[in-house]
Amino acid sequence: MSSTTKDYYEILGVSKDASQDEIKKAYRRLARKYHPDLNPGNKEAEQRFKEINEAYDVLGDPKKRAEYDRLGHQAFTSGYEGFEGFKDFDFASNFDFGGFGDFFSDLFGERTTFREAPLKGADLVMRMTLTMEEAFSGVTRPINVSRHITCPRCGGRGAESYDRCSRCGGTGKVGTRKGFFSITQTCPDCGGSGRRAIRFCTECRGSGTLLKTETVKVKIPAGVDTGSRVKLSGMGEAGRNGGPAGDLYIEIEVLPHPFFRRDGSDVYVEVPVTVPEAALGAKIEVPTLDGLTKMTLPPGTQGGQKFKLKGKGFPLPKGGGRGDQYVIVKIVIPKELDSKGRALISKMEELYRENPRERLVSRRW
Repeated sequence: MSSTTKDYYEILGVSKDASQDEIKKAYRRLARKYHPDLNPGNKEAEQRFKEINEAYDVLGDPKKRAEYDRLGHQAFTSGYEGFEGFKDFDFASNFDFGGFGDFFSDLFGERTTFREAPLKGADLVMRMTLTMEEAFSGVTRPINVSRHITCPRCGGRGAESYDRCSRCGGTGKVGTRKGFFSITQTCPDCGGSGRRAIRFCTECRGSGTLLKTETVKVKIPAGVDTGSRVKLSGMGEAGRNGGPAGDLYIEIEVLPHPFFRRDGSDVYVEVPVTVPEAALGAKIEVPTLDGLTKMTLPPGTQGGQKFKLKGKGFPLPKGGGRGDQYVIVKIVIPKELDSKGRALISKMEELYRENPRERLVSRRW
């Protein structure tokens, strides 16, 4: 027997003189029993559930019930005003079985108040410029931070006193009926909180946040480079709905150095030496980021030759030692010579029998 010929009172299992409250209770009990979420893949339960909703759509509405009591199913067949039609309704394709939260909150006796989920506040980014020496050794530097914090007076609620929202009755949701089912959405009046402010907070004037500027000491660890970020947890914008504050990120920019060049954790420096130091060898002082240190040039050092000072570079990320420093030799020739100097150079040229361009000139081009 189809639901269009079967007695709606019989479908819900109530008498014709049942009260509206009894009809509603019978509907809830049967809907719980035959709901598709509780009977996955059961076509019979799905059909039964459709019949139950169809019956309740009529008997649950006093006006429709009166028409049904007077005319029976004829009141809801084609040609009668108010007919919405169940015959061609595809229940499986037009109804979302995805859960009880919205559509059946009232059906199953749930009168819970909808609340928006707590949201973390927005993160902030500030730039900090360092010298290479500061990046090498680390530094603690004060900065001024302006951010919105949760109002301490109202706790971010924006109001000091509330009343229950009259539109949604404090549930945070409102619903509209279409045929035999309902669509539930967030209450537009209270934004889903279920409450409406009676008196706004005098401190934040209803915004829930206050703009605060404070001086914070930021510790920059040794070894940072351009693009490195230092995180200050909870120093960003205030959260929403009781959510935590965002974070503050300090983005580092390291300035170029007059003579040091950085490559990762290694450091390069060009050191000028005299002709005698290069030719005869010498102990010289070279600069490092730690200060001056001594190194030995072997006799016959060539221009452009590179020497490594182990462990004199930048601290490696997350510990684990340091990089190296590379010293690149630059032989400096005197620009001005007196007669005695020129004589010595000429004498050295007589003694210097090696032709440095021999490999070039001996090749046939």
